[in-house]
Amino acid sequence: MAHHVLDMPAGEAAIRELRIGDTVTLRRWLFGIRDATLIHMFDRDRRTRLDLRGHAVIHTAPNVHRVAPAPEAPVGYAPFCIGTTTSMRMERFTDALMAREGVRLIVGKGGMGPQTLAAFAERGGAYLAIVGGAAALETTWIERIVDVDLDDLHPESLWQFAIHDFGPLLVGMDAHGGSLFAQVQRDVASRREAVLASLEESR
Repeated sequence: MAHHVLDMPAGEAAIRELRIGDTVTLRRWLFGIRDATLIHMFDRDRRTRLDLRGHAVIHTAPNVHRVAPAPEAPVGYAPFCIGTTTSMRMERFTDALMAREGVRLIVGKGGMGPQTLAAFAERGGAYLAIVGGAAALETTWIERIVDVDLDDLHPESLWQFAIHDFGPLLVGMDAHGGSLFAQVQRDVASRREAVLASLEESR
């Protein structure tokens, strides 16, 4: 297993070097996105002025504070608690997010499914898993909110965060068909079958 430090944005070649079980630390930029953001961007064809090409997005609807614009809060928002939400319900948007907006990495919890895995293989992407309940820690990795778009969807706006050493994060899905989440499902199914067989034998 290897550890990778990525200064975002990153190119396809760097992302294809990632393998499940590796760890990643992100630097410079991270974008926050969630259900409503994706629904408006793709089901309603809204466009963003933010450039997501080569970047990582995190599934979040952050808790932020309105503050007076200042160098540390250029758009009048300060991060208060930047938590991560479950990713699977956003499965249908992965390919469009990569194809139209050029996103390379998704940060979330709980993993995603076969549609996302196929998009990663075709376009060069990966899923970086974070432990649930780590919002307080995540927030310390975010320096400031530097931009926001689609803010009528608040808090499910499209956020741009300046970050420092965001991670380590676990590569849960890669561009080579690997998925730790699929492995767990197979292991659980196999063990279930073994348990059921042993119960039958003991009757």
